[in-house]
Amino acid sequence: MIDFEYTAPTQLDDAISQLSEAGDRARILAGGTDIIVQLREGLQSADLVVDVKKIPELTQFEFTAGQDLQLGASVPCWQVYENSEISAAYTALTDAVHIIGGWQIQSRASVGGNLCNASPAADSIPALIALDAVAHIAGPAGRRTVPASEFCTAPGRNVLEKGELLVSLTLPAPGPHSGSAYQRFIPRNEMDIAVVGAGSYVRLDSDGQKIEQARIALSAVAATPVFAEEASNWLAGQPISEDVFAEAGELAKKVASPIDDMRGPAEYRTHLVGVLTRRTLATACERART
Repeated sequence: MIDFEYTAPTQLDDAISQLSEAGDRARILAGGTDIIVQLREGLQSADLVVDVKKIPELTQFEFTAGQDLQLGASVPCWQVYENSEISAAYTALTDAVHIIGGWQIQSRASVGGNLCNASPAADSIPALIALDAVAHIAGPAGRRTVPASEFCTAPGRNVLEKGELLVSLTLPAPGPHSGSAYQRFIPRNEMDIAVVGAGSYVRLDSDGQKIEQARIALSAVAATPVFAEEASNWLAGQPISEDVFAEAGELAKKVASPIDDMRGPAEYRTHLVGVLTRRTLATACERART
């Protein structure tokens, strides 16, 4: 590993100043489970690594039943699934953070860091998109917000500009008669990267018989995790049935443009989009009814 300077500011403004001064040679450490490996393997290089885990605004979360979840960018995965209220309200996110590495990784890895790493196969990003999360960014020019669906721009790249960092995420209150789910397919437990991942959110009518709103998101089938807008919009007003879930899966395939690689051929991945969309919709509806 090439030597670099390390800082651990306790104030957001100090972190922004340090990142701005170092420019493209600065890297952010939220949990370190990705960036340290990348630096060690020579996949990235840095003159400065800024550890943001000592900044209160990034390490805290706020949630009250019926209200939006405010999740600091550096809050580790385990704090999400160990909180019973968050775990029950945002089940797709809970599904995802439970499978980001092992429990040792989950003690440090954060949802915000997973989003910023911008892997096309990331587990938490489809859940965030399905749950309509919004990213709050701070930088030298002030603050701005970006939908999670627009945050990733290419493999390993995101919308953050010079001196900017992700501060927090807002996940809207799920509301009554709603449910969500995330699933991924891996060929074996030792391969901890999704061949395909799918996240679904639904809100049902008061009788629990029809879908009023839905959001479907996919990973590992394009250069970035993607929102299946046509499939999501089509579901509004549809009755709950396996045939409806299957048709939504077929529509979701339209946004998939997977590649052939060691984890699976493109044709198989496209098939899995339909399977996982159908399964996550069924689980989300079941959860919405309970």
